[in-house]
Amino acid sequence: MDLLDSWRDLPAAQQPDWPDPAQVRGVADQLAKLPPLVFAGECDQLRAELAAVARGEAFVLQGGDCAETFSGATADDVRNKLKTLLQMSVVLTYAASVPVVKIGRMAGQFAKPRSKPVEVRDGVELPAYRGDMVNGFGFTAEDRMPDPGRLLRAYHAAAVTLNLCRAFTQGGYADLRQVHAWNQDFVANSPAGRRYERLAGEIDRALAFMHAAGADPEEFHRVQLYSSHEALILDYERALTRIDSRSGLPYDVSGHFLWIGERTRQLDGAHVEFMRRIRNPIGVKLGPTTSAEDALALIDKLDPEREPGRLTFVIRMGAGRVQDALPPLVEKVTASGAKVAWICDPMHGNTFEAESGYKTRRFDDVVAEVEGFFDVHRSLGTHPGGVHLEFTGDDVTECVGGGHEIVEDDLHQRYETACDPRLNRSQALDLAFMVAEMYRTTK
Repeated sequence: MDLLDSWRDLPAAQQPDWPDPAQVRGVADQLAKLPPLVFAGECDQLRAELAAVARGEAFVLQGGDCAETFSGATADDVRNKLKTLLQMSVVLTYAASVPVVKIGRMAGQFAKPRSKPVEVRDGVELPAYRGDMVNGFGFTAEDRMPDPGRLLRAYHAAAVTLNLCRAFTQGGYADLRQVHAWNQDFVANSPAGRRYERLAGEIDRALAFMHAAGADPEEFHRVQLYSSHEALILDYERALTRIDSRSGLPYDVSGHFLWIGERTRQLDGAHVEFMRRIRNPIGVKLGPTTSAEDALALIDKLDPEREPGRLTFVIRMGAGRVQDALPPLVEKVTASGAKVAWICDPMHGNTFEAESGYKTRRFDDVVAEVEGFFDVHRSLGTHPGGVHLEFTGDDVTECVGGGHEIVEDDLHQRYETACDPRLNRSQALDLAFMVAEMYRTTK
């Protein structure tokens, strides 16, 4: 058997119950003939940048939708998410005085793991919505039937999104001075933003100095954005795995950076087996029940050569547990000599259901988990390598709190997510300034 198919003999969690396996194979054959969405050389470049993160020389900003939708692959939607990501990165770049590696949860985040395989409403039981890659959001038997044809639609939606991202980031839209002007608008008009006038003023003066000195490097006018998603639906990921003509090594060309979720990181499971075979930089989500032994075993399986930039641990402990659960992991992994990057996901461990029935998160809990993450690394003398966030560029009302405070009674106004609650633009920028301040005090 081809080693790239060795995962097929192992238990694969969170896979759709496809009604027709032959149709899945037919779709996979079509996907295997389509052009790559990303290139091996770009994946190698990202691995080198993540190696700098692992050494304490750079910081990761990873973010975007909880679950992308096919209808969201439009110029306006992609631009709004990208604008927010760029605004956050300018603040973090200046505060950290080191490169910020920009990774979007974009162009592939079309599938989601679910805690229950079915959903019940008013006595009607249907398969759970697993993302547009698998089935439809509407609560009908037809919508919820897993459809392998959606794998092809996901590929084409990802291609559109990547094309838009490349055009925006390389075509002048990402110019540093323009992005900073957007931040000035936020500082001037947001109740929370006014707290950051001093930092915004420092950036102003730095840009003015460089302009006066005649400094106008290419990096001021364009940025490198990488794509990422959870490698959940293995038939899709395997179909988009190709052998690089330069090196003869396999790369999953569905995205630059792929991660294994908290629900699919079983050491003897199909996801770990598949991911250990590809050369992309990869991540693993670690929840509060993760032991140091679990982390070390994952390193042995996924990064046996201890290659800086290969493996990133994305921590999702919850605000109340991070300060107790994280230190043993960081201590033991550091002592082992492994060169992993540590990133904080303060979203997934802080979800609760409001009285109205809406799933939401408190902005203060998100901030508290990031603070706890920084505190742990500060106390251990290790590097807080980045943040992994779910946000949108729109003024949604999905997470409570923030500078333009949203209360639970507001949630119904613009609750638009296909799955989990996201920070809106104002909350995301507010968090970026807070993270910038935390980073400055860590160094």
